[in-house]
Amino acid sequence: MSVKAKYQGVLNLGEQLGIKDGSVTEENGVLKIKGVAGTPYEKNLIWDAIKGAGGENASDVQANISVADDSVYHRHTVAGGESLSLIAKKYYGNAMEYKKIFAANTNILKSPDVIHPDQVLIIPNP
Repeated sequence: MSVKAKYQGVLNLGEQLGIKDGSVTEENGVLKIKGVAGTPYEKNLIWDAIKGAGGENASDVQANISVADDSVYHRHTVAGGESLSLIAKKYYGNAMEYKKIFAANTNILKSPDVIHPDQVLIIPNP
């Protein structure tokens, strides 16, 4: 299996996330990946995919992923049936962190119990 094939899931994720200025080269059995993620959350997703394919200290991949906007962790578009606690669980691993999300979005949210589909919420940096 080629090293590019090994990390194809990472490359697919990069396309799905819309990583900008992406480049992929293979030199001497090492895959070199470069690009700009939109947010730190997207960068973390890429790194998690790299670790999933190659392990914690993979020697067959080098990645240089920068972030376009590190003022927020991510921007989340609310889907039907979601709650702030569910969103907090997704991004922080702890549903009780919903208060952080509410505090960062008081300009559009009046209550942490009422959110609507298609609202774009700021997910503050952890």
